Amino acid sequence: MNGADTVFIIISAALVMFMTPGLALFYGGLARSKNVLGTIMQSFIALALVSLVWVLWGYSLAFGTDIGGLIGGFNFLFLKGVGQEPNPQLAGNIPHLVFMIFQCMFAVITVALITGAFAERMKFGAFLLFAVLWTTFVYSPLCHWVWGGGWMGSMGALDFAGGAVVHMSSGSAALACALVLGRRQGFGQKAFIPHNLPMTVTGAAILWFGWFGFNAGSALAADGLAANAFVTTHLAAAMAILGWISVEKMHRGQPTTLGAASGAVAGLVAVTPAAGFIGPIASIVLGFLAGGICYAGVLLKERLDYDDSLDVVGIHGLGGIWGALGTGLFASLAVNGSGANGLFFGNAGQLFIQLISIVATCAFSFVLSYVILKIVDVLIGLRVSLEDEEIGLDLSQHSETGYKF
Repeated sequence: MNGADTVFIIISAALVMFMTPGLALFYGGLARSKNVLGTIMQSFIALALVSLVWVLWGYSLAFGTDIGGLIGGFNFLFLKGVGQEPNPQLAGNIPHLVFMIFQCMFAVITVALITGAFAERMKFGAFLLFAVLWTTFVYSPLCHWVWGGGWMGSMGALDFAGGAVVHMSSGSAALACALVLGRRQGFGQKAFIPHNLPMTVTGAAILWFGWFGFNAGSALAADGLAANAFVTTHLAAAMAILGWISVEKMHRGQPTTLGAASGAVAGLVAVTPAAGFIGPIASIVLGFLAGGICYAGVLLKERLDYDDSLDVVGIHGLGGIWGALGTGLFASLAVNGSGANGLFFGNAGQLFIQLISIVATCAFSFVLSYVILKIVDVLIGLRVSLEDEEIGLDLSQHSETGYKF
């Protein structure tokens, strides 16, 4: 066991945990004031509920002994055999418990990300049931496919910190949620204006800070690869801000604070699968393009007329797809000897592998999410009543208000 690596991953796990409250503030500021607490609560409760699912059976399904390349076995059920000693097959230099809890934080924020798609209209109880089912039947298998010894990782797909596992999966699930729940009352007829942009920018800053643990920690060691992931993460976020507000200036006439915050998140999303496979200069290009691509993705929502309340599809779904493709373009063995070269370094096959992983991830998450939503709707109903939606989720679901003016 390596003490420095252990401390590093413990700190990284804490940073990833901090991202979920950051996301709660980011989303909470984007919602209307009557839904601020209901929106924050959906992210905050994910910390509790998904952690429980992960410890009892989710971790085993993700990292247990491989079954046909599709799912993990039950050998880690209830954390059996997950103790203070390292597990050489998963993370050889750190305690097995540390690896488990680091991965737990990824599961938590992935579920929390989806909530932005159905903000302001889903029943709280319906979300709880959806979160349990989605973590079990979507997140855990996908995690196994990529990182747990499943078919996608064996195929050679590159996903350093969760482009497919976290962002494409949550973005695809978000699209299913937006379609199944339908549009909010008044969508397309009146403006839904963020009620507190300083809260949103604060949340974005916390996300940026926590993302260093998300990406650099995925090296699973305090080494040069972690340093590379840290630098590429920061540069991609910074450049995506410039990319977003540049396109926004040309399209709307003025750069906005919301655009800068959204651009930062778009860059962080895009660099997530690539952080440990590309160099700093490539991350500048990847991030700048991510800003413009995700801005266009948000506009696409207006053209296609679906109500993804807080733009999960445009930023996380499309950003994750671009990040996976960018990894297939810019990946270099000079950065990570255990990875592969991308197209720009002479390996066109890697881009094809990345395309397969994108299609498989998005299709699996969308279809399973759609089915889960329909099941939850039949069992307890998904959507609040029209009256409760008009009142707001803060009062109708939690009997409290965020502000008393």
